[in-house]
Amino acid sequence: MRNEPVAVYLGLGSNLGDRQENLDRALGLLSQRLGSLQISSVYDTEPTGNINQPRFLNMVCQAYTGLAPMELLTLVKGIELKIGRAPGKPNAPRPIDIDILFYDDRVIEAPELVIPHPKLTERAFVLVPLDEIAPDLVHPVNGKTVKELLERVKEKQGVFKWESS
Repeated sequence: MRNEPVAVYLGLGSNLGDRQENLDRALGLLSQRLGSLQISSVYDTEPTGNINQPRFLNMVCQAYTGLAPMELLTLVKGIELKIGRAPGKPNAPRPIDIDILFYDDRVIEAPELVIPHPKLTERAFVLVPLDEIAPDLVHPVNGKTVKELLERVKEKQGVFKWESS
């Protein structure tokens, strides 16, 4: 039995290889399995955590899926592998990173998956594009909208709208 489709929000980032092409490939692969993608603009952003690496291109997308949360995780990890991401250290440079930011209004705390994404409330590179497509989306844990969360983030200077050449 398939679940009724629910809205999910995914964060995508790339800082190795052709960053725009990596994002485009990931969106293409996601669109084969998920319904009705709504995508943000692409943003050029400073790395966080390990700052000694190339800048990222980041974006978010909203999609609809009947996949259960763990099935969605398996899908996005498979897409990362297909685009060339090797399992490794967190915050290392990578051709693609796909994070599940929100899965409907569910709160999930499993060893391999935490939803809402635990660091999204402090990351301008996620909140800026998310505010573009879903400013009124409410965080199911803290009750704040994306717009309110973005207003609380102090460091937004390193996030610039990307104009691909």
